[in-house]
Amino acid sequence: MPKRGTPPLQGDLLQGTLDVLILKTLALGPAHGHTIAHLIEQRSDEVLQVEHGSLYPALHRLEDRGWISSFWGTSENNRRARYYRLTPVGRRELAEQTSRWDLMVAAINRVLKPAME
Repeated sequence: MPKRGTPPLQGDLLQGTLDVLILKTLALGPAHGHTIAHLIEQRSDEVLQVEHGSLYPALHRLEDRGWISSFWGTSENNRRARYYRLTPVGRRELAEQTSRWDLMVAAINRVLKPAME
């Protein structure tokens, strides 16, 4: 559950950042879709909610770009599941996107919270 008084974020904000969130999650190690969504939600204190209708197209897009690869394995509940892992190209892309994200957040903060003059 989100923290009291904090509604979960969905839609455009998450859509624009979902790729980098997936890459960052896979930097921790291979995972299947359900685990990826759960980790993003958990690490954001349940503020970010990942819809499966957004997650799987993003995973396919990242795989098409060569940033992640997939393989079949067995999930925790003994079911066959598709697992995803970060590729070396994906690791470089994560570093680039993280750097751009940091610049953008700093710029937005300068507008939202200007220094006292």
